[in-house]
Amino acid sequence: MSRLSWFFTLRLCSSLLLVELVCRQLGLRVGLQVVQTAACSRWGASSDQGLFQEGDVVIGGLFSLYYKPPAIDSDFTQLPYYKPCTGLENLPLQYIHAMVFAVEEINHSTTLLPGVKLGYHIHDSCALPLWAMQAALSLVGGDAASCNSTALPDYSAGEGIRGRRGDQTVPLIIGGSSSITAQILSRILGPLAMSYTASCPCLSDRREFPNFFRTMPSDIYQARAIAQLSIRFNWTWIGAVVANNDYGLVAIKVFQEETRGAGVCLAFVETLQRENIVSDARRAALTIQASTAKVVLIFTWYTDVRELFLQLAKINVTDRQFLASEAWSTSSDLLQDPVTSKVASGVVGVAIRSSAIPGFENYVRSLKPSGRPDDKFFKEFWEKMFGCSVGATPLSTYASSPPPQQDRLLQKGSLPLCSGTESLEGVQNHFTDVSQLRVTYNVYLAVYAAAHAVHSLLSCPDRQSSSRNNSSSCFSPKHIEPKELLQHLNKVNFTTPQGEMFYFQEGDTPAKYDLVNWQETPEGSLKLVLIGRVDGFDLHLNESAIQWSTGSNQVPTSVCSESCTPGTRKANRKGEPVCCFDCIQCAEGEISNQTDSLHCERCPSEFWSNAKQTACIPRQLDFLSFNETLGITLTTAAVSGAVVTTAVFVVFLYYHQTPVVRANNSELSFLLLLSLKLCFLCSLVFIGRPSVWSCRFQQAAFGISFVLCVSCLQVKTIVVLAAFRSARPGAGALMKWFGPGQQRGSVCLFSFIQVRNVLICIIWLLFSPPVPQVDLDIPGLKVTLECAMASVVGFSLVLGYIGLLACTCLLLAFLARKLPDNFNEAKLITFSMLIFCAVWVAFVPAYVSSPGKYAVAVEIFAILASSYGLLLCIFAPKCFIILLRPEKNTKKHLMAR
Repeated sequence: MSRLSWFFTLRLCSSLLLVELVCRQLGLRVGLQVVQTAACSRWGASSDQGLFQEGDVVIGGLFSLYYKPPAIDSDFTQLPYYKPCTGLENLPLQYIHAMVFAVEEINHSTTLLPGVKLGYHIHDSCALPLWAMQAALSLVGGDAASCNSTALPDYSAGEGIRGRRGDQTVPLIIGGSSSITAQILSRILGPLAMSYTASCPCLSDRREFPNFFRTMPSDIYQARAIAQLSIRFNWTWIGAVVANNDYGLVAIKVFQEETRGAGVCLAFVETLQRENIVSDARRAALTIQASTAKVVLIFTWYTDVRELFLQLAKINVTDRQFLASEAWSTSSDLLQDPVTSKVASGVVGVAIRSSAIPGFENYVRSLKPSGRPDDKFFKEFWEKMFGCSVGATPLSTYASSPPPQQDRLLQKGSLPLCSGTESLEGVQNHFTDVSQLRVTYNVYLAVYAAAHAVHSLLSCPDRQSSSRNNSSSCFSPKHIEPKELLQHLNKVNFTTPQGEMFYFQEGDTPAKYDLVNWQETPEGSLKLVLIGRVDGFDLHLNESAIQWSTGSNQVPTSVCSESCTPGTRKANRKGEPVCCFDCIQCAEGEISNQTDSLHCERCPSEFWSNAKQTACIPRQLDFLSFNETLGITLTTAAVSGAVVTTAVFVVFLYYHQTPVVRANNSELSFLLLLSLKLCFLCSLVFIGRPSVWSCRFQQAAFGISFVLCVSCLQVKTIVVLAAFRSARPGAGALMKWFGPGQQRGSVCLFSFIQVRNVLICIIWLLFSPPVPQVDLDIPGLKVTLECAMASVVGFSLVLGYIGLLACTCLLLAFLARKLPDNFNEAKLITFSMLIFCAVWVAFVPAYVSSPGKYAVAVEIFAILASSYGLLLCIFAPKCFIILLRPEKNTKKHLMAR
């Protein structure tokens, strides 16, 4: 045996082990010896169990036509391959005739394989991997598939693969209805395998499956399409129910990878096992009911979905929006089920793309058993369809028999003889329905792909040659080797009769799907509506055509947390998916102008956030205005103080000859009243919009007015002390230093010192003056326009000198408070200076802690409070005597002790 023969022998053995593992997964306790026996046994009881047409090139076909395998022996040691499968299905029969129709089209073509007849050998796989393997070995091994003979052809000798009928080569098999079957066929067979429904992404691995092709896209693409739908409709909280196998688990993995970073989370993932479908479906239904996810993705077989919908109907869950995979999105059994219409209206799903096959409907409708005497599959369909036997003895009892008895009669072949007038023209079933050809079209494409590959292989380099068979460089149709066909199949690129470009990409076809929607009809049933298409990664969708589960065109929402509106930010909840979050209002001065913003942005210093924290708006200038309540109040207090001071001045001027006025130098009293009036009026400079000149004048007016006022009080205090000290023996000369002239000179001296200080302030104001400045450090929409001190030194000198005079005056007045006189002015000065000092000591912390314009108001209040304190404490008692107690306004009374 050559090396190549050894290679294929080892490959067969390893594949048989794989089949045994598959059997164990299916719950069949079958040993390797039984599997080998099955592999080596003949297909069926007779050599003609199948559909055959000979030709120059023969293509194998493998379809899951029957769904009921024969019973397994009780001891689980024998698999009954000698018994036929039962339960003919109409739709796979349509697949078979799509293959037959395509072969007939190609044989009648003058451009594709001219002069070459294409044949087919078609078998049933009974929808089980073991039967598929047996049928495949029957195709490639023929009568040599016995354990007592060489089961494998000699590939090294260039024999190719011999079919059952004689020595005809079968270079390619179209089959493998499931991914598991496709894997088994690809591993076992030397020839090429082309599947029309296998969608497992694992089959795209060319290192593992170099001889595998398919006209069905990988599940990766439909999972991506569903992920794009979820992102498009902002479904961020989705539940998933998947089959507990590669089909469901790989799909959900791809879905998660595709939606990573798009804010889509899975609320739950429930798996369904076919062996425990009732309990699993019940558990999944309860999970769906308890979850807040309104959109549920289902990636499993339609029979599992039917049980799930039944369980949902029992607990009355009818408000979910379902996303369907291609395995059940077009299932007519579900669409016609009343339970489905109650639970699953508005389903949106991905479906195998549909396409019309010109002439196929007429071909199907015109089929008759008489025209296909060797087609036993179609014969069985015909007998079951019309309840008559093709070429059998009629039984009059059939028509009156109950349905179970009719089935038994059908199985025995004891049916009435067909009249010959039966026709499929008016028949409506899965076989005759060509409105949406999906898998059928995949089979059709597979035949054409194989034909184009054979055409390319058989074409001579010299296209002008009149006879291809005479060229030594051309291949013979009778001796096509799979490895040669493999190269041409990889390069297939043609336009289908429908005008569609077709080619393979590493064994896969470009992903093309339909997007379908289940919509309610006026009668209450469900119909399938095309709403879009998927081309590769591009999704084309007509959103206006969708009818959602709510019965309207309004897209349902499915979120764990509602979107955060502008002005708020997302804050993830600890221990929960990123789709579950709280919306936190942005802080003042920060904004977010997008939905679901992750953070708030701080506004520039010249701007502030609006009331909704959605935009930055320019800050409003704020200052102590004459128009606001506080400004009006302070202005009224200042003007009132100036008016009262003027009134006192008039009273003193009118009664300037009285003892009360003349006591302690009336000129100082008038000068003190003038300075107090200036103090009241200077506070008005602090009110209003700050300007360059108002800022400069504020501090100068404030400093000069208060220095003049305190200087007058200090001179008055000194005069009182000197007057009483001069009354002592030997101190008479003391008063000559404190006469009226000396008192005026003292005031001028103190004022001169301040004027000198003012000269320094003038220099300060000229070179580093206070200027109007916006205080941006204070938070808020309103920003204060204030006079900012460019240099603290000049302002400190002004306040320091006033403080020094005030403290000195308070000390002297305190020393003179107990001098024996009926009218001792030192007591009044003491109280006034106590108030003055108390106000300005309290001013410092209040000024520092007050924001914006309120700091200016505090300074004005301190000026007014200290001015009123001096005015009332010093002049109120005197005015009381002058105006209300004139009898006390005498020198005798004032001098009394």
